[in-house]
Amino acid sequence: MPSASRRQVVSPLPPPPRTLYALGLEGSANKLGCGITSHAPDGSVSILSNVRHTYVTPPGHGFQPGDTSRHHRQWILQVVGEAVRRSGKTLEECDCICFTKGPGMGAPLASVALVARTLSMQYNVPLVPVNHCVGHIEMGRTITGAQNPVVLYVSGGNTQVIAYSAQRYRIFGETLDIAVGNCLDRFARVIGLSNDPSPGYNIEREAKKGKYLLPLPYATKGMDVALGGILASVEAYTRDKRFKPNPGSKIPAFGTGDASGSTEDWGKMANGETWSGDGRHVGRPLGQDGTEVEEEDEEGENPNDPLARTAAQVDEITPADLCFSLQEHVFSMLVEITERAMAHIGSKEVLIVGGVGANNRLQKMMGVMAEERGGKVFATDERFCIDNGIMIAHAGLLSFRMGHTIPLEKSTVTQRFRTDAPFISWRA
Repeated sequence: MPSASRRQVVSPLPPPPRTLYALGLEGSANKLGCGITSHAPDGSVSILSNVRHTYVTPPGHGFQPGDTSRHHRQWILQVVGEAVRRSGKTLEECDCICFTKGPGMGAPLASVALVARTLSMQYNVPLVPVNHCVGHIEMGRTITGAQNPVVLYVSGGNTQVIAYSAQRYRIFGETLDIAVGNCLDRFARVIGLSNDPSPGYNIEREAKKGKYLLPLPYATKGMDVALGGILASVEAYTRDKRFKPNPGSKIPAFGTGDASGSTEDWGKMANGETWSGDGRHVGRPLGQDGTEVEEEDEEGENPNDPLARTAAQVDEITPADLCFSLQEHVFSMLVEITERAMAHIGSKEVLIVGGVGANNRLQKMMGVMAEERGGKVFATDERFCIDNGIMIAHAGLLSFRMGHTIPLEKSTVTQRFRTDAPFISWRA
């Protein structure tokens, strides 16, 4: 008889008797997404369509719940229609309608859930609620092939270090105040960076031009991080007499935005491409097209040696210097708490998910740490890191295959839906 440590672990998830289809709706923040996926009896997962429309506000503006909800209501019929058209399927062929239950902004969540209920009633298709964070994790695991990684979940509203145990995703550490994406977005507004395609993306681009690493608070609290102080400190540099804003950078008066935005569809990803767990990226950054890029030499990244001068010796402080300094400090904190979690559970894998996870600098810093520990980093590009409907469809279909659906009267949304709350019935 084999010992307990060597016994085979059998997945509770049965293979589907036929190919199953799910439509997923995501709208927890300013990204409105709809995707259709399929699970085949051989275990393969196919993405039939993945359409997204982003609510983009003017520079200096954040997105408010009411405005974001209006954007979702205005665009959701077009987004769903385009996703169905590109999939080559009909809503009648879908086995379930999946929607984001939470966490997220209340008004946008409620708007999208209402459409999910309507589709469920109109086409007599079961409803499946999905935890937004779990959707990110399950999509990341499927695309990259990561088996049992420590997960760094970094987005506009969430910053968590997570690991799986006993059919729950356990939170090892998290932010004590604001999320990393919120931190970056708020600073982008301070220096007048565009929100198109996203504030965090423009912070990353600006940081590549930075010359000096300026001192900022470094606040790890055991397994947690605090980002409010570092945001206040980097904002304080913009009031220094040495600060030189970018030419033409102006922050408009605050007001309500409109429902403008951009529709994104991911080329070959809508042509039924199938993954079976071999699309991994090991310790290397990804380009904007999702391919691995060559890393620059250390000397080539910052030819002026940003560590050579203290803040008092810097004659001029630019927005690029501040973006560079903010990224380096915040990402170092995230790498530190992720490494602690790896050591605690004995894992050699790190999976980065969430919108900030598309940042190449974060992926590279995490890759250096993982390589030193003999491990690997798994990450995807913006197609799957940034909020999308396909991750909701995929996680929802996993839940549906375990028999989990809900009646209409219980299809509510929950703004504070913790990652460790859902029962992960499909994992051993």
